[in-house]
Amino acid sequence: MKNIITGLLFAALPLTNALAIPQVPQDSISSLLEDTVITDLNFDENLDSLLNLYYVEQSLASDPNFWNNETDSIVPDFPDSVYIERLKNIPTVVDLTYNSVVRRYIEVYTKQRRSSVGVMLGLSQYYFPLFDEVFDYYDIPNEMKYMSIIESALNPRAYSRTRAVGLWQFMYGTGRLYGLTVNSLVDERRDPIKSTYAAARFVKDLYRIYNDWILVIAAYNCGPGNVNKAIRRSGGKRNYWDIYYYLPRETRGHVPAFIAATYVMNYYKDHNLKPLPVSFPLASDTVIITRNLHFAQVSEVLGIPMELLRDMNPQYRTDIIPGKSQPMVLRLPLDQTSRFIDFEKDIYAFKDSIYFNPEKVITSPTAYNASGAGEPPPGNYTKLTYTVKEGDNLGFISMWYNVRLSDIRYWNNIRHNTIRSGQRLTIYVPRNKASKYEDINTLTFAQKQARIGKTVTTSSTTAVQPVANASDYVIYTVKPGDTIWDIMKKYPGVTETQIKQLNNLSNAAKIQPGQQLKIKPKS
Repeated sequence: MKNIITGLLFAALPLTNALAIPQVPQDSISSLLEDTVITDLNFDENLDSLLNLYYVEQSLASDPNFWNNETDSIVPDFPDSVYIERLKNIPTVVDLTYNSVVRRYIEVYTKQRRSSVGVMLGLSQYYFPLFDEVFDYYDIPNEMKYMSIIESALNPRAYSRTRAVGLWQFMYGTGRLYGLTVNSLVDERRDPIKSTYAAARFVKDLYRIYNDWILVIAAYNCGPGNVNKAIRRSGGKRNYWDIYYYLPRETRGHVPAFIAATYVMNYYKDHNLKPLPVSFPLASDTVIITRNLHFAQVSEVLGIPMELLRDMNPQYRTDIIPGKSQPMVLRLPLDQTSRFIDFEKDIYAFKDSIYFNPEKVITSPTAYNASGAGEPPPGNYTKLTYTVKEGDNLGFISMWYNVRLSDIRYWNNIRHNTIRSGQRLTIYVPRNKASKYEDINTLTFAQKQARIGKTVTTSSTTAVQPVANASDYVIYTVKPGDTIWDIMKKYPGVTETQIKQLNNLSNAAKIQPGQQLKIKPKS
């Protein structure tokens, strides 16, 4: 159903308070019946695209009976008096008028699209606390958050025929006016947090104009220009129901849909509706990105599904975070933020030459010969050989020789970051600096770290942590270059959280060579 039949708006008298119910002159009913308004709020389109989001699909897959539950439920029907009384009992400063148009929308929500409304109810548990916090900051009535239901069906990727985008359906110009970045890589109209702040400021500005929340809802949809025209054409009346027929057709359904959404979000249990337990990670946190980063780098190193990254960060249009131009935010599940920090260098380095090919920016100093092995860069360079030691990684080696990690991969035909102990690596350094690097292959880990200004603490008081009841656990002694991620790979089934809990390590704690770690209880 692409169009929602809104029904008739019976002649409305000016409201005196939030509980006023318009009376319908009997002699006008027949004429009004001929003026049925059909309004498309993009509700169905937004719901359909909402169901394609990764976290919604995962939730539906985990609860395959969700769609069928409604057939076993009794779908109640209530008289007008019940709806009127319930609307009166909702604590709100927004006028919740009841009439035939509002009832029609209530029926759409509670009868025709029951399961889809269940998805929105589930998503509201994630989005509404965010909206509440922002709206409270701007002193906006709590119930105004239900505008997001009719604007986007809580779909951050909602896109209307008029090119309005995101949870709050910002047009390009309005979004830019309220500080949202919109370019080829980033569209902050789809950023749930930034767009909510922008929406709150927009709503606050509209209220300063009209001093009426219902007119604010109308103006948010069609713009203050159209509302002002409707006021003038009505002879200066400033009650929404008095200017109803002077508004654009879509806006006529907007306020009744809002009132119905407010009703349903407060009384869904009385209609035997239930929220879908959405698998969206309710607990999340952000990390600041200061270099260009591709979602695939994060996904492959941390094992986070690409679709989840996209759904948690819908503002990035091409899976690229352009952090090099200015600091950007990446939102992750809470249990993944510390892992991102631990493996940040590995994430940035992972396939960086594929996702951000330097040949597109500068001429590469390296070329492959016919055998696929890397050739030396042009100019006065000399070849050195480094033998990989246990605990080494490409990041360390690139710093010791002051060369790019991607160059080491080119020179040695390495497709990933994996190297093995005993492997011989070819390194090219400027000929006039060769003497500075010739002895690196013979130095200890601590000596190599000292060359780049890093110190390795090996004293028993700082590096080796005492292990209580060591005989009850599998013990691992940290080697130079080890990370918790490296250790986890040696013991399948062991998680980062387990290692940190067993050894009283904080999220920010760094492990040191020589440190003994309890890994898991002995079987």
